[in-house]
Amino acid sequence: MVQITLNTLKRHRAENTKFSVVTAYDACFTRIASEAGVDAILVGDSLGMVLQGHNSTLPVTVADIAYHTQSVAAASTHCLIIADIPFMASATTQDAVDSARELMQAGAHIVKVEGGSNLADLIKLYRDQGVATCCHLGLTPQFVNQFGGYRVQGRTDEAAKRLIDAAATLDQAGTDVILLECVPNHVTDAIMEVTTVPVIGIGAGPSTTGQVLVMHDLLGITPGKSARFVKNFMETADSIQDAFKLYDQAVKDGSFPAQEHCFEN
Repeated sequence: MVQITLNTLKRHRAENTKFSVVTAYDACFTRIASEAGVDAILVGDSLGMVLQGHNSTLPVTVADIAYHTQSVAAASTHCLIIADIPFMASATTQDAVDSARELMQAGAHIVKVEGGSNLADLIKLYRDQGVATCCHLGLTPQFVNQFGGYRVQGRTDEAAKRLIDAAATLDQAGTDVILLECVPNHVTDAIMEVTTVPVIGIGAGPSTTGQVLVMHDLLGITPGKSARFVKNFMETADSIQDAFKLYDQAVKDGSFPAQEHCFEN
């Protein structure tokens, strides 16, 4: 397959077509996702919960993300690789530079940072150094203690305006991609109106350019009750490989997410 690049994602945004993203952490599942046609792999700090067993992403280190990024990069046949900058790893300019360097040298093509309008200066710093960025807005798990739990964001008019304004600010600052997590559909629709970059959604409705799910969620192996935005693709699949293909197809034909996976308000 042809290597997916940032320009590929930009074409999807320009042409109003869809791309698929899976959060994965190792060579085996990266190869399966790649062969299924998935466009991008997110090496997420969700590994702290999914792989390490913590109750949040906060304990994850840059070294953790770098290790798993190397594993993903070794097996990817064509996927764009996005790597999370973990909690407090961009708190100072030197931290930000060191973190991005380690992840890019491990094989990432884009680094993802969580926050809001406050990320504008960091985005400009990274842009000047040749680092492509993805800004994560909405339910940002690194802020779980400020939020008081994992809650849908942007439900009030004031909160929605903050998200919309943040997206516009970061688009203008030069971010390359935006990721929206757990926001109502109408907020996502408004963000699509004020931005030009590719937007990835998880629990953010169907209007985004791309969709992402953690591989354990799409395979139905995450313990406990699934989040509203999750669909278990193994329920109708003949194999793990088939589940990844069904996910990729559903994203690209627009059948996922369906109404039951979205937040209306």
